[in-house]
Amino acid sequence: MDFNVKKLASDAGVFFTRAVQFTEEKLGQAEKTELDPHLENLITRADSTKNWTEKILKQTEVLLQPNPSARIEEFIYDKLDKKLPSRTTNAELLGQYMLDAAIEFGSDTPYGKTLITVAEYQKRLGGAEREFLHTSAVTFLSPLRNFLEGDWRTISKERRLLENRRLDLDICKARLKKAKLAEAKAAATPDFQETRPRNYVLSASASAAEHELRVAQTEFDRQAEVTRLLLEGISSTHLNHLRCLQDFAEAQATYYAQCHHYMQDLQRELNRSAFIYFPFSCANAVSAPHSSASVCPNPVSPAFLSGPASSGAAVPAASSSSSQKPVTLAMEQSQLPVTGARKARVLYDYDAHDTSELSLLADELITVYTVPGMDPDWLIGERGNEKGKVPVTYLELLS
Repeated sequence: MDFNVKKLASDAGVFFTRAVQFTEEKLGQAEKTELDPHLENLITRADSTKNWTEKILKQTEVLLQPNPSARIEEFIYDKLDKKLPSRTTNAELLGQYMLDAAIEFGSDTPYGKTLITVAEYQKRLGGAEREFLHTSAVTFLSPLRNFLEGDWRTISKERRLLENRRLDLDICKARLKKAKLAEAKAAATPDFQETRPRNYVLSASASAAEHELRVAQTEFDRQAEVTRLLLEGISSTHLNHLRCLQDFAEAQATYYAQCHHYMQDLQRELNRSAFIYFPFSCANAVSAPHSSASVCPNPVSPAFLSGPASSGAAVPAASSSSSQKPVTLAMEQSQLPVTGARKARVLYDYDAHDTSELSLLADELITVYTVPGMDPDWLIGERGNEKGKVPVTYLELLS
């Protein structure tokens, strides 16, 4: 490897001179050239963009991957430019454990069948989470990283070069100032023996300092223009990050909508199986919604109910004749022998999942009836001009 000793010595001298100038500026012993106010504002805006982009990127990574060990692994694979191995999501792992438990307990038992059903939906949730993580990484995280590792590095490099040009300019200004002072001092106190040679040398030194100052000023202005153009590109960066943010929000909305849809479907399946495995208990739950002894699984958990106390909004105690015949009422609701229209009181709020269903509000009265060949877990409900399917478990049939 060849070394240019002269260049190395020159670079060392320049570095030392800049260090001296920078130190004197910090101590207030040297003048400092101030940047253009517009350029200063651009630099401040760029620094703010960089700092907040880093914070948003790190927190988004924590949101998408709470496990710090997994984040470190992803970072290492990214730096090595290798593809990250596929990782099983927590929901998928839970679903697999449920399937294994169902095999152990017996897939034909009620518990085993329910485990298999829930496991299937857990795996669907895991698949939706995997797709969300991939979409977020591509549409949101990658653009933020590209800015920090690409555009910002270029901006930082040019800013450092601008700072060096400014130091060189101030050094030249200081040299010219010293040369002018020395020339003025020599003119004020002439030496008659060496007047011509001394003035000639000082004049030549001042001329050289003026030339260096003009060169330094030109290089500084050119570098300031380059830096300004790069910093003005931050506005385009904001627009790009805005689009990425919209894509991230859309991916989040899609993911949570999928999760909500899967859980609603799971609740429906659990609702259907409830009358198969717990027919008598479910009859008591419908005929006496206030009873704390009811063991019928609620088809919708309290977290999904529209009202925090929907069960408390049910009708007061039913008539003595209906409370004395829970088995008869269970047969009425599970087999739906009702062919004519009758009144029913809504026990819980219910949101329709499609246009064929009717949304319900707790405590309202609606008209219900059945049609031949209809699913026994559903009735046709009418409220004014609105009509649609309603779940039996959300109703108390009135005589």
